[in-house]
Amino acid sequence: MLIRLVLLIVLAIGIPITAMVIGPSLRQKIDPAKLYSGGTSYPATKVPFIFEPTQPQFRGLPQITNVQVVDFDQDGQNEIVACDSLGSQILLLKRRPDESWEESTLIADVAAPAHATVVDIDQDGDLDVIVSVLGNILPDDSVVGRVELFENNDGEFQRHVILDDVRRVADVQPGDFDGDGDLDLAVAVFGYSRGSILWLENLGDFSFRDHLLLSAPGTIHVPVGDFDQDGDLDIAAIVTQDEEELWAFENLGDGEFRPRLLWMTYNLDLGSAGLVAADLDQDGDLDFILPAGDNLEDFDAYPQPYHGCYWFENQGDWKFVEHRISDLGGTYAASVADINGDNYLDVVLVSLTNNWLNPENASVVWLENDGQQNFTPWQVAAEPLHLVTVATGDVDGDGTADIVSGSLNVRRPHRNLGRVSVWRNQQGKQP
Repeated sequence: MLIRLVLLIVLAIGIPITAMVIGPSLRQKIDPAKLYSGGTSYPATKVPFIFEPTQPQFRGLPQITNVQVVDFDQDGQNEIVACDSLGSQILLLKRRPDESWEESTLIADVAAPAHATVVDIDQDGDLDVIVSVLGNILPDDSVVGRVELFENNDGEFQRHVILDDVRRVADVQPGDFDGDGDLDLAVAVFGYSRGSILWLENLGDFSFRDHLLLSAPGTIHVPVGDFDQDGDLDIAAIVTQDEEELWAFENLGDGEFRPRLLWMTYNLDLGSAGLVAADLDQDGDLDFILPAGDNLEDFDAYPQPYHGCYWFENQGDWKFVEHRISDLGGTYAASVADINGDNYLDVVLVSLTNNWLNPENASVVWLENDGQQNFTPWQVAAEPLHLVTVATGDVDGDGTADIVSGSLNVRRPHRNLGRVSVWRNQQGKQP
């Protein structure tokens, strides 16, 4: 008995120490390329784009967590709203007539902002900003998250903390869930090993009451829409920690919701990285587009054969059918737009962790929809690297959908870096 106990102690101590000592030397003897698999590149885009970095020169390793294309000042010309985690700020980028970019700080002093929701929350005619505050961009289960509402008063922003004492918040989306005429909020509390999905009831005067919808860690996005076409707004959510699950919360009226588990996978390493609601097949109801390729928890993040993009086709009565429409390695974000002007909705994808040992592998692709939801991938760019957010919209006023993306430079290689990048769509223009 004593011999067995001694043997167990030796194994418990010896194996980890041995691994620590010889592991690095073994790794050095392996061809680095063999550590990576599934890197993906595609034919060059048939729709031409002009690459336009908004800030060609920058210092450090930028950490842009979200970008959006929105007419923030309501002058008829779209701007870019970006969350800068490294600078703890929300940025506004405007394109000048000379085609250069003017960057200003819209809101300062926000701890690791994950998302900025632009909405007229007080319905006074101007756009306010609701910031989803992570508090820490690194994995953290502490109570460091918040929801901060910045009231727009003639271009000056007054901060209202409307949700506090929660773990890291990744997303906030507006909607009148209780039918009383004002805007409530759906909230994704990502946390880490603990998290939740909430809706905040608008009580007026920038006061909100929180209601729990689900306790689950790792909720990234909470898109809002009438998913069952019954005339009220429902809430959807993608849960990515512990489990990989797609949830919906059916609005029953009067602030009551019924939870529905729409989909799950036994592949706990799938790496769901977001959720977009859009009528991809244009049949009158909202579908879901799921980018998958988040493996930042792995020491060596590399593409997997199941990475890519998934379309969940809404077939009514809360039935959604899964279709895999892309295999882009390290896919981290998606956006939907008509890229080539054929009146079908295409999908734009960006990659955080493609196989960057191959300089030809894609960082930006668009999936051409033939109208029957058959998708052809076209490569827009192979750099910059480490893209985690993408938005589509007309940033140069020519009527075509441009692509905007942001880089989160927290992993190697530290080359071909970017910050906020734009690809201007040249479809139909003379060379």
